[in-house]
Amino acid sequence: MNVTLITGAASGLGWALARGAYARGDHVVLVDMNADLLFQREQELSGSARVASLTGDITDESFQSVIFTAIKERFGRLDTLINNAGITHRSLVQNTDPKVLIKVMAVDWQAPVQLACAALPFLEASRGTIINVGSMAGWMPVMGRAAYCSAKSALAQFFEVLRCEVAGKGIKILNVYPSFLDTPIEKNALGGDGAPASHQRSTVGKTRSAEWMAAKILLAQKKGKRWIFPDPLSLFGSILWRVWPSRYLAIMSKRFAVELQQ
Repeated sequence: MNVTLITGAASGLGWALARGAYARGDHVVLVDMNADLLFQREQELSGSARVASLTGDITDESFQSVIFTAIKERFGRLDTLINNAGITHRSLVQNTDPKVLIKVMAVDWQAPVQLACAALPFLEASRGTIINVGSMAGWMPVMGRAAYCSAKSALAQFFEVLRCEVAGKGIKILNVYPSFLDTPIEKNALGGDGAPASHQRSTVGKTRSAEWMAAKILLAQKKGKRWIFPDPLSLFGSILWRVWPSRYLAIMSKRFAVELQQ
């Protein structure tokens, strides 16, 4: 029996990952804030005994405890933690309520870190895996996304350090760096006041489907990979930022000009 915990599991990439993990035979624990949609998703998986769902805010430490208590009581083990849940914003720093910046950091960095720390005893016992859905925005600056870029950068660094620390215990870490995906995270992006962002996002390269990304993640896990950089153009951009930063900033400032007007 393999047990997989997925945050943000009711929609987008999380739901695609949940379907993929269930299809390969895993018992899945679906976590999301949307109770109605989460119930619907559980029913779509035939209300199977291999499925458990928990509704709550992953930044709430008491809810984090509920998650792992439920896993212990229901399944007695955990093999994979997928830190997928996330939020973003589209707003200039000077026009953004600090509460928005803090919220993005809490969901995108603090919660995954806390969940991983709580999961370590389970994963050591199962010689399991932590999968983190990061972003290429963690490797290079993207205008209008200061908190998101910061959170994803911090996420990458934390788990690269953790990788080295737990390798001897048999725990594996897969860090995923998508570019632009067609998922609700951007549709639900916050504006500077905390309300939904009023302008459309700017993109570079292809916008991929959640199913496309989920398939690559699960295959990478099967192969024991440590990183995924699925979009060649974004990978090139991150390299350009390191070797010729002035050129990168000139290109991005032009491409994301609408962000600088918000």
